[in-house]
Amino acid sequence: MLIYNVTTKVDPSIHEAWVDWMKMVHIPAIMDTKCFIKFQFVKLLDLDETDGFTYATQYYCNQQADYLQYMDQYAAFLRQEAMNTWGSQFASFRSLMQVVH
Repeated sequence: MLIYNVTTKVDPSIHEAWVDWMKMVHIPAIMDTKCFIKFQFVKLLDLDETDGFTYATQYYCNQQADYLQYMDQYAAFLRQEAMNTWGSQFASFRSLMQVVH
């Protein structure tokens, strides 16, 4: 199983609205692609939050082909939607991880 992880630091001025947007718009749009089988949306703790709040969203898929399909067909559009909505008030980095048993 693979996990596509997106870690995002959010400006305090948009924090609550961004969380709502993630729950009601962005995460559902990603899950609607059918490339991922489940997700987890978490807030990082024990960090200095004076300049923003940090969240991680983890999307799970069974095979690399599903991840590649997401990247090829959907990622650019959904990233652009986030930029159009929030501009420079957030910063994300992405990583692909493999579950090790």
